[in-house]
Amino acid sequence: MAYATDLDRGRRPGTMADYENLLRLSQSCHALHFAAWEQVTAQDVPVNVRHLHRVRAAFRLTDKVVMEAAHGRVIPADTLAMMRIVYGSLDGDPVTGDVINVNSPLRYDERMLGGLISYARAGQVTFITPFILAGATSPVTIAAALAQQNAEVLAGVALTQLVQPGAPVIYGGFTTPIDLRRGSPAFGTPESAWAALVGGQLARRYGLPTRGSGGLTSSQTADAQAATESLWSLWPAVLAGTDLVMHAAGWLDGGLTVSFEKFILDLENLAMFQHFLAGFAVDDDALALAAIAEVGPGGHHLGTNHTQARYRNAFFPTTLADRQGHDAWLAAGGQDAAQRANAVWKAMLDAYEPPPLDPGVAEALDDYVARRERELAGSQLYE
Repeated sequence: MAYATDLDRGRRPGTMADYENLLRLSQSCHALHFAAWEQVTAQDVPVNVRHLHRVRAAFRLTDKVVMEAAHGRVIPADTLAMMRIVYGSLDGDPVTGDVINVNSPLRYDERMLGGLISYARAGQVTFITPFILAGATSPVTIAAALAQQNAEVLAGVALTQLVQPGAPVIYGGFTTPIDLRRGSPAFGTPESAWAALVGGQLARRYGLPTRGSGGLTSSQTADAQAATESLWSLWPAVLAGTDLVMHAAGWLDGGLTVSFEKFILDLENLAMFQHFLAGFAVDDDALALAAIAEVGPGGHHLGTNHTQARYRNAFFPTTLADRQGHDAWLAAGGQDAAQRANAVWKAMLDAYEPPPLDPGVAEALDDYVARRERELAGSQLYE
């Protein structure tokens, strides 16, 4: 995403400070399982060395999974070298990976092929993902868009296996319509929901894990449109049994902007989904027949031992919802959800503590970045 926005400073070109704060927020929340990929473009860092700074920041600020762009051969080569500094060896289970976007229709460009070959050869994960906008980069009908998506994915999957038999690979889907009145991508639509659901079924047909997206919206601000479209992206991803959900937090403006407030709003939804998918108990204790008999007709359960023993953890502990009456809400400042989210992300940054990193590893990463900056000085490396 090229821009960052928040209620204090508004929309602006993304910086390394924004990227690092998003890493801190990702590290601090249980609802996200990986922290580092290009949540925002650090436009104050030269293009040819941006990837070096991103990977180093990720290892310094998080202990969650680190991903880095599969663009060409230089960026993956540097990423893999830095992964070896941290992990020692890349043999065994994969430790990183990234998206390989098909240049739909029906084309893999040189940079994506370089990334695919580099990561597959090293036994790292590739997420083969056509970028299909129905009506623009595929035929307008969803059936045709999905047929094209399937062909493009399987071509990429086959190539990973030619490069390295057994290389880990994920069936990716990013199929959504365009707004035929304006020509812009349309996110969080019933048609994109169809595509997500069918994409999950196709992935299972081939025995592959699937990548989808959640939190997508065309809205320019964290408003009702953003909430509606984001849930119309996230619910289908969940219902499709998606294994890897990307763009799950902060996405605005068709993917051009990351919003710190929407990041928090999306985290609330992700946490609610985790709670929902965990299910609820049905046993003698949960059925509480003794409590029902104790209260009897016409009473209430607020003061029963059963309620009192469980009131702290009985229900999802919302961070953002305000359930006061109108007068109490006004007296407390009358803030909307975005304003409350603004306070939450600031509090999370204040409370952030970096995970431990071996000083020798940190020094080796610094040395590698410094050396590669000298070597790449003046190079025409584009992400």
